[in-house]
Amino acid sequence: MPAFIDHVSIPVADFENSAKFYDAVLATLGLRRRKQRDGAIGWGPDDVLPPIFWIHAKEPGAATSGVGLHISFRAKDRAEVHAFHETAMKLGGRDAGAPGVRPQYTAGFYGCFIFDLDGFKIEAVVREALGA
Repeated sequence: MPAFIDHVSIPVADFENSAKFYDAVLATLGLRRRKQRDGAIGWGPDDVLPPIFWIHAKEPGAATSGVGLHISFRAKDRAEVHAFHETAMKLGGRDAGAPGVRPQYTAGFYGCFIFDLDGFKIEAVVREALGA
């Protein structure tokens, strides 16, 4: 089996607020809570286990945002990119790049960027040139 990223997990300062934020924001991309345990929640699509994205209650000495971490979620179309951005902004996210074409990245790139409640940079992108 080829190597690939299995999942991403980030520490969050306010677990309950971050859970609500990600429930709403990730729902715009068709991701839902797939697993929950004390102090951790994982999201993913209905047909994928284990979850692909996790948050966990921040522990003393845990990594902090702003050190270059960037998490990109695949959207199926421009409407999902816009819904992701709009939902994140309504729930306290900060704009880091409104939805739009960014040919400097790759042909067919359409995405947006948000700083989440802890300052982590998250993105939604549709790669139209690839058909996904």
